[in-house]
Amino acid sequence: MAYQVIARKWRPQTFDAVVGQQAVTRTLCNALASGRLAQAFVFAGPRGVGKTTTARILARALNCEHGPTAEPCGVCDACREIAEGRDIDVLEIDAATHTGVDNVREVIIAGLSILPVRNRYKIFIVDEVHQLSTPSFNALLKSIEEPPPHVVFMMATTELDKIPETVLSRSQVYEFRAIGTKQIADQLRAIVDAEGVEVADESLLQIARDADGSMRDAESKLDQVIAFTGNTIAPNDVSTVLGLVGRDLLLNTLEAVANEDAVAAFSVAGHAVDMGYDLRLVCRELSRAVRDLLVLSVDPSRANDPEIAGDGERDRLLALARRFSREDLLRSFDLLTRAEFDIRHAAQPRYHLEMVLLRWIHVRKLVAIEDLIQQTDGGATRPAPAAAPARSVPAAAPSAVRRPMPASPAPPPAAPFTPTPTPVSAPVSAPVPPSASVQASERGGLKDAFLSEVRKSSPVLYNTVVAQAQRMDTSDDRIVLVFEAAQKIGPAFEKYRPQMEAVASRIAGRKVTIAAETVEHAGSPDEVTARQEDAQRKSALREQALGDTGVQALLDVFPAAEIRDVEEA
Repeated sequence: MAYQVIARKWRPQTFDAVVGQQAVTRTLCNALASGRLAQAFVFAGPRGVGKTTTARILARALNCEHGPTAEPCGVCDACREIAEGRDIDVLEIDAATHTGVDNVREVIIAGLSILPVRNRYKIFIVDEVHQLSTPSFNALLKSIEEPPPHVVFMMATTELDKIPETVLSRSQVYEFRAIGTKQIADQLRAIVDAEGVEVADESLLQIARDADGSMRDAESKLDQVIAFTGNTIAPNDVSTVLGLVGRDLLLNTLEAVANEDAVAAFSVAGHAVDMGYDLRLVCRELSRAVRDLLVLSVDPSRANDPEIAGDGERDRLLALARRFSREDLLRSFDLLTRAEFDIRHAAQPRYHLEMVLLRWIHVRKLVAIEDLIQQTDGGATRPAPAAAPARSVPAAAPSAVRRPMPASPAPPPAAPFTPTPTPVSAPVSAPVPPSASVQASERGGLKDAFLSEVRKSSPVLYNTVVAQAQRMDTSDDRIVLVFEAAQKIGPAFEKYRPQMEAVASRIAGRKVTIAAETVEHAGSPDEVTARQEDAQRKSALREQALGDTGVQALLDVFPAAEIRDVEEA
């Protein structure tokens, strides 16, 4: 007798033998037991998960001499002939071959009125039914909706969305799911034990992972490995025959990145090339390993899941999961999935892989802004003490953070609060009162003292908000930071506003508010300086106007009036 491949030899013959589809098989068994059977079924799901096999078992259950029954005997003529694919009343049709409407009319529709030769039902099993043309589906509609009582349609497809809704609405739809790695590995173990093949559980898990949820693919791969090795499968035979990336290489790569060891990263990349691995597959398997680490970081109990780790690598994976933050793993997954696509078009895949590993090491050095704030400011804004006329000396900021902040030019030292006359940048029609000069000096002292205090007490605040301002305008009780609109500094400014107001109020000895303004373009440094000088000139003119007795009398008469702008006469 000719050799029969494992996938056919071990094809399930009963509903109980179908692996991983208990929801479907239990529903069909209950329908057979209660007699509530439809006349059209659609079995949808990934390849190799048991759709056509279930259709054949259902055909046997309907036509068994002891049926309809959920447990066909398997020994009567109907059961044996259906299992062997030679029953004249069960027509298995490949829709890819019979796509046209004429084929459908000739093979299916023309035979509907003919009674079964021997069996109870005449059954049409249409495989890959989504490949039928639109006219073919239209020709079948009436037959599927109202077939003769002796006809049952069973349609299998891997692409449910390609079947017209008019067909689905006339059928019972059963969706098959991908089979779990452990279920596939357990079935492979039963097969190799029955076949007398010696193989370790780790090798079977490797085959099951590579099958990606398909029982038929796993059986075909096992058949291929046995053909290469004979009845004893060594640990490395699966990787050699199927071209899979060894788990040791993946874990060594993860350790090289965790250690930020560029030399080791180049070494594992060279080893992958020497082994002849497809470097796209290396990136794909690394992204899967990163996903496994992320799962373990969220739920360490999943280490016992064979889909995540085998017995020999469980402790190693758990140790690696503790060395990566979740942010690291998320960034790493994105980096590796992009690399898999890029390597496909790379002229030198090895160089591309090496650069990807170096970028991966660099990505681990990135620090989330929240962590940096936690390291520098203790994670919270320092509460401001009660307002006092003198400035308090702040505690020194922590000197060691994981990544240095960019250097910023130090602001000029804070000016003392001794009132000194300051000349107005532009001439005015009358001398500026001494009080106006004093106030202008105080505003300049407040600005310098504010910059110095923020820079010393909170480097993060200074670098992320204050130092980004194009200019700073100050008045008696208000500091305005001006940003360009393209900077989009709003969220960061609002976050730190209370802290800045507390610092300014403590320095000034009175309540000081902090505000932000945006401009489309701040201009050159000369333009910014000119605007600042103009603002100081207008502020001095305003103070002069407010000190005029005539203006004060006018404001007393009209209390609702306000001075919006002041210009030189």
